[in-house]
Amino acid sequence: MALLIIVLALLGLREFLDLGHKAGFAVPSKLTGLFCILWLVAFLLQQTEWLLPLAVIWFVVSFGNYGINYPTVSFADAAYGFLSIFYPVGLFTILYYLRTLPNGTAWCYFAFILVWITDSGAYFVGSALGSRKLAPKVSPNKSIEGALGGLAAACCFGLVFWFITRLGNPFALLLLSLVASVVSQIGDLFESALKRTAGVKDSGAIIPGHGGILDRFDSLLFAIPVVYVFLLLEMVG
Repeated sequence: MALLIIVLALLGLREFLDLGHKAGFAVPSKLTGLFCILWLVAFLLQQTEWLLPLAVIWFVVSFGNYGINYPTVSFADAAYGFLSIFYPVGLFTILYYLRTLPNGTAWCYFAFILVWITDSGAYFVGSALGSRKLAPKVSPNKSIEGALGGLAAACCFGLVFWFITRLGNPFALLLLSLVASVVSQIGDLFESALKRTAGVKDSGAIIPGHGGILDRFDSLLFAIPVVYVFLLLEMVG
């Protein structure tokens, strides 16, 4: 699973850097790739104590480069480059840590299915009842009614998940489902905004008919940390 996550993270990173270049951000791809690979090596070897120091060093390198080379390097360039180690690389690795928690496999399924249920609920309710635009400049087809439909579908799924697994308690699962659903929709809008900025329809073409890795995992990348933090803080126990 760790190896699969590394592959997904590297493919997602390539798409993220490509979007940045198309959007006009001057990001040093080779240096960024090197730090992300070091992060993933530490992750693969389970040297988690190195993750925070690597992130701090990358912060210094990213914004130090901005300070030294201003105005050739803009703040937006530095910020986009700094974000590269977290989105999508760091967020993908959280899926592995979610899997290692008690009943981790079930919670991974919970995260995946909740995102799919949210998307489906938003699509069907939005198609039937959608009239008020949610974010017209980012995603013209998304509506407020559809977003609410996605939230309702996610909450229903949370109760079904509890009924089947008896993990946690129903009230906490309702809260988790609601928050994770909101965040997953934000993740979708975030990636859509990146594509709008870059002037492209899809982040990549690795999945025929579906676009790139970020197109498929944008919502999940935002939802996974929420599920993980809830469980880590025993907020659903």
